[in-house]
Amino acid sequence: MISKRALLTGLSSLVIPTGSDASDTSTRDRFFTASDGTRLHYLDAGPVHHDRVILLVPGWTMPAWIWEAQIHAFSQGHRVIAFDPRGQGQSAIAASGYEPNRRGQDIGDLIAHLSIARVMVVAWSLGVLDTLAYVHAQGDTRLAGLVLVDNSVGEEPAPPMPPALPPGQTPPPKPPHAEEMRRFVRSMFHTDRDPSYLDRLTSATLRTPEWAARALLAYPVPRTYWKEAVYAVSRPVLYVVRPKWVPQAQNLALHRPGTETEIFKEAGHALFVDEPTRFNAVVESFIRRRVWP
Repeated sequence: MISKRALLTGLSSLVIPTGSDASDTSTRDRFFTASDGTRLHYLDAGPVHHDRVILLVPGWTMPAWIWEAQIHAFSQGHRVIAFDPRGQGQSAIAASGYEPNRRGQDIGDLIAHLSIARVMVVAWSLGVLDTLAYVHAQGDTRLAGLVLVDNSVGEEPAPPMPPALPPGQTPPPKPPHAEEMRRFVRSMFHTDRDPSYLDRLTSATLRTPEWAARALLAYPVPRTYWKEAVYAVSRPVLYVVRPKWVPQAQNLALHRPGTETEIFKEAGHALFVDEPTRFNAVVESFIRRRVWP
C-alpha cells in the first residue's frame, strides 16, 4: 500500500513544465493506421512535445473519453494519450482483430506512431489484458511504468466461477444487447451518476457491435499468459483494485517485490470515475516517486 507520507511527498513535488506549449491542455482528436490497416482514434492532450507521456487504455466497449477526469488532471504536467481500441469510441469497427494478440499489437502500433522513447500505460479492465498482451509479445522496453486497474493479472487465486445450474435447468434468456449494456454501465459505479452521463456512456458502448463485444470476452489464452507478462515487466508497477482482487494484489506484491498496490473499498468497477481525486493523487504520487522521479 502507498503510505500517506509517500502520497503527500509525491504530490508536493509536482512541477508543471515550462516552455511554449507547457500550458496547452486542450484535447485534440487524432487518428493513425494500425499495422493491419485499421484506422484507430485517440485523444491527445497536454504539451505536444513533452517527453513524459501517459497512455490511458479503457475497458470493454468503453470510449477513450471515460478517462476525462484523468485527461484533465494529468495533462497539466504531461502529454496524455487516451486510446479508443478497435471497435470502440471513434475507432474503426474492423472485421476482425478482437483477440488479445491483435489488441496488444494495436497498443504497440500506437506507441510506435507516437515516436516516443517510453510511455507510462494506465490500463483498466479489459485494457489490462490488452496491455499485458502487448508486453507478452513486445516486452517492456517502451514502457516507463505500468498502472493496472481492477482486473485479474493471472495471479492466484483465480476469479470464482459462477455457480452451476442444477441438472435439467436452463439459464434464463439474456436481455436484448442494448438493455444488457445499459445494465452493465449502471453497474460500474458505486456513486450515483447523472442519467445523461449514463445514457451517453451506454450509447458509446453500443457502437461496438454485439458480435465484436462477445469476441472481446473470449480470452483464448490460459491465465498464465497474463501472469507471465506482468512478472516479465522490469518497470515500476502499480495495481489499483477493489476488494475482490485483494488476494491477487497480495500475491503479486509478495512474489514481485517492488509492486505497489492500492485498494478502493468504496468504489465501483470504474473506480477512477467514482473517486477521481483519490485515483489521480495515487497515480501522480506513483509517477513522481517511481516512474519519473
